[in-house]
Amino acid sequence: MAVELVLLTPVLVAFTLLVVAFGRYVAVRGEVEALSRDAVREASVRRTAAEARAAAVVSVDAARKPQRTCGAPVLGGVFVAGGTITVTLTCEVSYSGLGLIGLPGSATVRATSAAPLDTLRRVG
Repeated sequence: MAVELVLLTPVLVAFTLLVVAFGRYVAVRGEVEALSRDAVREASVRRTAAEARAAAVVSVDAARKPQRTCGAPVLGGVFVAGGTITVTLTCEVSYSGLGLIGLPGSATVRATSAAPLDTLRRVG
């Protein structure tokens, strides 16, 4: 019984660390998708592309957590009445503290969200 416990304990610890690593990735992915969705929603109600870009940056910065490393949101699409705009956000998932199982230091998570612009609006 003692031999089985000695042999299985490292396997169980490695499996637990893999579950924690996958949980971190899934949690950050959900947060990044929510951030990009909120940023594109904020950008879609602005009148100019410059205002939309600034609103997207402010939206992402307001919700950014200190343990997450994200780049600036990238605004794309066509900013005209009836057009569609997109916001792409890229963040890093840190695996620090989980080095026992040989995972790399971090993984990149990218999310893109799109929103239509109202066809009856004035854009500047």
